[in-house]
Amino acid sequence: MKTNYRKLVLSLILLLAYSFTYSQSGTKTFTNPLLPSGADPYSIHKNGYYYYTHTVQNKLVLWKTKNLADLATAESKTIWTPPQGTMYSKELWAPELHYINKKWYMYFAADDGKNDNHRMYVIENASADPMQGEWTFKGKVATPDDKWAIDGDIFENKGQYYMIWSGWEGDKNGQQNIYIAKMDNPWTMSGKRTKISGSDFEWEKHGDLNDPNNPPHVNVNEGPQFLKHKDKIFIIYSASGCWTDYYALGMLQTSATADLMDANSWKKSPEPIFKQSPENKVYAPGHNSFFKSPDGKEDWILYHANSEPGQGCGRFRSPRAQKFTWNADGTPNFGIPVKAGEKLAVPAE
Repeated sequence: MKTNYRKLVLSLILLLAYSFTYSQSGTKTFTNPLLPSGADPYSIHKNGYYYYTHTVQNKLVLWKTKNLADLATAESKTIWTPPQGTMYSKELWAPELHYINKKWYMYFAADDGKNDNHRMYVIENASADPMQGEWTFKGKVATPDDKWAIDGDIFENKGQYYMIWSGWEGDKNGQQNIYIAKMDNPWTMSGKRTKISGSDFEWEKHGDLNDPNNPPHVNVNEGPQFLKHKDKIFIIYSASGCWTDYYALGMLQTSATADLMDANSWKKSPEPIFKQSPENKVYAPGHNSFFKSPDGKEDWILYHANSEPGQGCGRFRSPRAQKFTWNADGTPNFGIPVKAGEKLAVPAE
């Protein structure tokens, strides 16, 4: 019995270690999920490599690979562990890696063990390779009102850098909105924030009716991600409670020439653009990011999801990737989440 168990464990390890294979036609393929677990996945391509990260809670970890389909066997490294006893020592969420002005920056949300104190922070590295060199703590990234904030994403448009994130209007947890603010530099916001999205539609308000600790309705907009296509700018965000199977992606859009700090510049889609697929056994898909194939010609969405209903927003969430296309009107078409185990062609090299 022990021998059979060891064989089963070895088989599972080999399956994870070699997450992509060659199909009969010779096309290299992979299957989702990319890793057994990993919430809030994010990647960036630089100098021929993908650098990937996800929430680990107590430290910041990077993976390095030539192709994200090979993530299970990628090199990984803990690049930074917060000192104990600070306001950013615990609950490190949704890290993101960015390359700005020839330096690397990793943004993350953290607190002192009390969720009310979650704020955005950033570390910096001047090395050409973020897996090398020294990471230094640059500090908190906040607007003057310094309200609760998580899930920060940085982007540039027309020479101006911006941060978008999920935050509270006041000091109590009543509603998570999407905010935007200009950046003076990679670690400093300039001026006030602007709210560009709240929970306006019913699909953004799913709570858990069977859980007395959560209200029947919640107001959650989080995980905003910048996406640009030609002259259009999109912000793809997650909505509803992550503990529900109804966690899904929504979309804001505007023109690249618009005033991004004007809330009226943004138009919200009335329906989710990427949601659960019970027929494919994919539940609560959300907190996504985007990447290009190594040849720069394909667009891919990277997201986490559960494989069974009712698994909530814990360790069952696993990173998944699939290619997406563009509609005739210039909006993204993400399709439906593909089922685990389905063979997909790897991002084109």
